Amino acid sequence: MSTPTAQPARRRLAAIVAAAAAALMAGASPAAAQAAGARAVSGGAWGTAREVTGLAALNQGGFANITSVSCASPGTCSAGGSYTDSSGGGQAFVVSEVNGSWGKAKEVPGLAALNQGGSALITSVSCARAGTCAAGGSYTDSSGGQQAFVVNETNGSWGTAEQVPGTAALNQGGHAFTNAVSCAAAGTCSAGGFYFDGSGHRQAFVVTEVNGTWGTAQEVPGTAALNQGGNAETLSVSCAGAGTCAAGGIYTDSSGHHQAFVVTKA
Repeated sequence: MSTPTAQPARRRLAAIVAAAAAALMAGASPAAAQAAGARAVSGGAWGTAREVTGLAALNQGGFANITSVSCASPGTCSAGGSYTDSSGGGQAFVVSEVNGSWGKAKEVPGLAALNQGGSALITSVSCARAGTCAAGGSYTDSSGGQQAFVVNETNGSWGTAEQVPGTAALNQGGHAFTNAVSCAAAGTCSAGGFYFDGSGHRQAFVVTEVNGTWGTAQEVPGTAALNQGGNAETLSVSCAGAGTCAAGGIYTDSSGHHQAFVVTKA
C-alpha cells in the first residue's frame, strides 16, 4: 500500500516514462527521449524564438505569418501560414519539426497550380500522429474567385493540395474558405468552413476524410432552416475518434441577429 508521500513520486516517474516512450515512438534518439521525460515533469522551459528556416528566401514581399501549429508528440509538430512573394502575391507554406528540430519552410505542394490569382494562406493544421497531419485554407483561382483547399502530410511528407471536393458545385458565389481542420487518426479528419451560394449568401460546410481520401463537402445539415439571414460558417471542428466529431459556428436569423450553432458527427 503506497503512502501519501510516495504517490507524487510515482506519478512523477510515470510522467517521465510516458513522455520518454512517446518520444521514442516518434523516432527520437535516446538522448532526446530522456530530455522529453525531463521536460514532462519540470513543466518545460520556452526556448528562444527564431525565424522560420527557409522563409526569408520565400518571403520576398516582406509579409509572413504562422496561423496554426499542431503537435502530435513531444518535438514533433507541423505549422502553416502565409508569405508574400517577390510579385506581391500571397502564398501558403508548411513547415515541420522532427525530434525537436524545425525543418525548412516550403510552399504548399501543388498550390502554385491552383493559386493563379496569387492569394493563398493556411488557416488550420491538425496532426494525428508524428508526421501525419492535415491542413486547410484558401487560394484564389484564375478568375479571381476564392476557393477552399486541403492538403495531407503522410509519414513526414506533404502531399499535393486539392480544392475541397464538392465545393466547386457549392461555391457559386466564388468565395470559399476552410476555417478548421481536426484529425483523430492518420487519414481520418474532418474540416469545415464556408462558401457563397448562387444568391450571394454565406453558407457553412463540413467535409470528412476517410482512409486518406477527402469526401464531398456538404452544407451543414439543418443550417438552411436556421440561416435565414444568409450568413453562416463553420468556425471550429474537433474530432475525438474516427467519424466522431463536433463542429460549431455562426448563422444569421431572420431578424439579422448572429446566432451560434453546434453539430455532431457520430
